[in-house]
Amino acid sequence: MSTKTRRYELKARAESQRETRERIAKVAAELHEEVGVARTTVAEIARRAGVQRLTVYNHFADLSDLLPACSAHYAAQHPRPDLRPALALEDPVARVRAVLAGMYGWYRETEPMLEKLHGDRASVPALDEFMRANGDRALADLAGALAPGFGARGSRAERLRTLIALALDFGTWRRLSREGLDDPAA
Repeated sequence: MSTKTRRYELKARAESQRETRERIAKVAAELHEEVGVARTTVAEIARRAGVQRLTVYNHFADLSDLLPACSAHYAAQHPRPDLRPALALEDPVARVRAVLAGMYGWYRETEPMLEKLHGDRASVPALDEFMRANGDRALADLAGALAPGFGARGSRAERLRTLIALALDFGTWRRLSREGLDDPAA
C-alpha cells in the first residue's frame, strides 16, 4: 500500500514540477515579447509565474537554460511555416517566392517578438549565441537549399546564396515592410 502511495506522490510531484517549468517558460516568453530579453528580470518572471525567484533558478540556472524552453513555448504558439510544399516546387524562382511568402507571413505574425530578439541580441551574449545556433543556422541552411536550383556555380552560386539569405532575413523583411511594401511586393 505504501509503495503505491509513494509512486503516486512521485508522479504528482513530477507533474507539478513540469507544470511549474512550463509556466515559467510561458511567462518568460511573454516578457521577452513585451519588454525584450535584456529587460526581463528573474524577479518579474517569478512574480508573474506565482513562484519564488529561487524556483526560477532551480528550473533554469541561467538564461542559456531558459531560452530553449521559452523558444519551444513560443514556437508551439507561433510555429514556423511548413515550407515543404514550397521547397518541392520545380521552378527555382517560384520556389524562392513561395518560401519568402511563407517566411514573410510568419515574420508579420511574430514581428513584436522578433524585433525584441534582434534588438537585444547585440547586448545579451546568451541570446546571440542561441540565435546563431538556431535561427541563423536554419536560415543559412534554407538559403543553401534554395540556391542550387538556379544552376549557378562557383562565386556566382555563392553570391546567389548570399542574396537569398539576405531576402530571408527578418531585417530585410522589416525594412521592406516599413518602406510600404506588402509581403507579395517585398
